[in-house]
Amino acid sequence: MSPSFDIAVVGATGTVGETIVQILEERDFPVADLHLLASSESAGSSVPFRGKNVRVREVDEFDFSKAKLVFFAAGPDVTLSFAAKASAAGCTVIDLSGALPSVQAPQVVPESNAQVLTGLQQPLQISSPSPSATALAVVLAPLRGLVDMQRVTVTACLAVSAQGREAVSELARQTTALLNLHPLETRFFDRQMAFNVLAQVGTPDTQGHVPLEKRLVTELREVLGMPDLKVSVTCVQAPVFFGDSYSVSVQLAAPVDLDAVNAAFEAGDGIELVEAGDYPTAVGDAVGQDVVYVGRVRHGVDDTSELNLWLTSDNVRKGAALNAVQLAELLIKDQL
Repeated sequence: MSPSFDIAVVGATGTVGETIVQILEERDFPVADLHLLASSESAGSSVPFRGKNVRVREVDEFDFSKAKLVFFAAGPDVTLSFAAKASAAGCTVIDLSGALPSVQAPQVVPESNAQVLTGLQQPLQISSPSPSATALAVVLAPLRGLVDMQRVTVTACLAVSAQGREAVSELARQTTALLNLHPLETRFFDRQMAFNVLAQVGTPDTQGHVPLEKRLVTELREVLGMPDLKVSVTCVQAPVFFGDSYSVSVQLAAPVDLDAVNAAFEAGDGIELVEAGDYPTAVGDAVGQDVVYVGRVRHGVDDTSELNLWLTSDNVRKGAALNAVQLAELLIKDQL
């Protein structure tokens, strides 16, 4: 009989936490006891798992020695409050918040740098990168042996679900109000989000960069194993509930053969290449799927050393929850 593992999910009532639970069931992950944890405000609710409703308990009161592996799918403050406690109890930690330094908890995307997991010391701490870094790493990883990437420029059009249920509710409320000719009232966002595009996601620093942009740059370099790669990022908030989309330009050291690039994408894990003349969309293609869609593969207008791409991915499922569960699958195979 194959071994099974006691699993905990912190942030189990959030969009990512609930999706982790869903994917654990879909992929028949060997769960023995499932411990669902959240704040006191969410404790007492339940989440379905394998035909039963599992009650959510307060994370503050949980004994982490009862779990072998814990997913942290809440905010950075929660990870910083409880990850050390979990590790001290012998738990393997997979963090999705970006709170832990990479020297302590390396950033890993299985399709790009799974080898990083080999040789890590127990108790393990692993970081699952931001959904944007995960999607970009999945697509750029197959190109590393084919081309010499010098600069990556990204415009990331992010779904509001990246900011949680409150942001999703705000977009729905604003959309309903405007369609019914009611006055617009802003609550979560500082201005109209419905039928609009906001030029930044978060509060910029003195240089004009928001934390998510800086996080994406750092994580992408680490996951690709290219610390000197020049990366330029602009994150914009799109009026979309789920599914991120990216315009990507890769500057190369030499002209690139598009047929070879397309072949690399076709062979790459976690990638769905859309045929020339068509293109993928978040709503029509990516949402609910386990791959990153790639389309509009082309040279620059006047530069064959420039590669332009259009990507879209389910930020909650592929970019966050699935990546974390895939990491857990690798760990139970070799190291737990």
